Amino acid sequence: MSRDVGFFAGKNGNIMTHPTDAPCDGAMKNGTAAMTEAVEQSAFSGLEHILRDAREMERAVEWPTVALLAGVYGAFVLTTLSLSTISLALATLLLVPLVALHSSLTHEAVHGHPTRSARLNAALLFPCLIIAIPYLRFKDQHLAHHVDSVLTDPYDDPESNFHDPAVWARLPRWFRAVLSFNNTLLGRLIVGPAVALASFLRDDWRAIRSGDAGVLRGWLWHGPAAGLVLAWVAWTPMPIWAYLVACYGAMSVLKIRTFLEHRAHERASGRTVVIEDRGILAFLFLNNNLHVVHHMHPRVAWYRLWDVYEADPEKYLRRNDGYRYGSYGEIFRKYFLRAKDPVPHPLWEKR
Repeated sequence: MSRDVGFFAGKNGNIMTHPTDAPCDGAMKNGTAAMTEAVEQSAFSGLEHILRDAREMERAVEWPTVALLAGVYGAFVLTTLSLSTISLALATLLLVPLVALHSSLTHEAVHGHPTRSARLNAALLFPCLIIAIPYLRFKDQHLAHHVDSVLTDPYDDPESNFHDPAVWARLPRWFRAVLSFNNTLLGRLIVGPAVALASFLRDDWRAIRSGDAGVLRGWLWHGPAAGLVLAWVAWTPMPIWAYLVACYGAMSVLKIRTFLEHRAHERASGRTVVIEDRGILAFLFLNNNLHVVHHMHPRVAWYRLWDVYEADPEKYLRRNDGYRYGSYGEIFRKYFLRAKDPVPHPLWEKR
């Protein structure tokens, strides 16, 4: 995690004194300082109380997550088995958010939810509904991404969308055009999954060829996890091609979440966003739109993130240097057809 120190503080207020008190300037300053300290202590205590409750939850099964996961599996079975016979188009559309939500639950499992057993968490998410991404490979790469000091690094952050400017300059013109389009939200939805998968598969293939046993093990475990899902779909009335279309759609939806989760910033703690959205996308992403809160408290369950953030929002917005959006609607309006960031890392040459 980042070595930057977070700050706990509340709002300053003026102290109203009785007219007969006639305090001197020094007394006023001391009184204001005392009031500020009290407010800061109140904010600190509120946040600490919530985080203490969250730590207590770590000692038990997180039943909201278990219930949600059971609901996703149940809806998956009904959609592929029954709804696909009524309307294939509707079944395919419904599978998009279901598969995306299962991927968000996979993210929860990687961070130690909903039980304290890593093996049990992995078993609960064993069926790989999204097909393309092995659980163990996602776990390895995502935990490496959580080293905040290397966030957005083109080499050390596996989830960075930035390129080394020197590498960018050598790329063919057509590929630079694809990557530039990919940096608009529309491009991220259309070509984003294909670009990310191509890079991911290329790098993993190179690692396997070079003898990386961990990468190979991740793919070997992935075979039965994805095979189980494909075997089920093949047994149902739903065509496999339609299911794969839904998987691509789910990856497109997830690209909305990752589109601007992180930015280039000189300070590591200033790179992670807060999107104050409570709509359907926030639910599908399990409140990971409060991303700086998640990076600071990765063991806090998804349904407690808003409590933690609202206990002291100023703290988190100071930490990330005000990197905030009010909703996903705001992001669509600003960046649907316009790139938010350049592809080459804008601060790379300064390092």
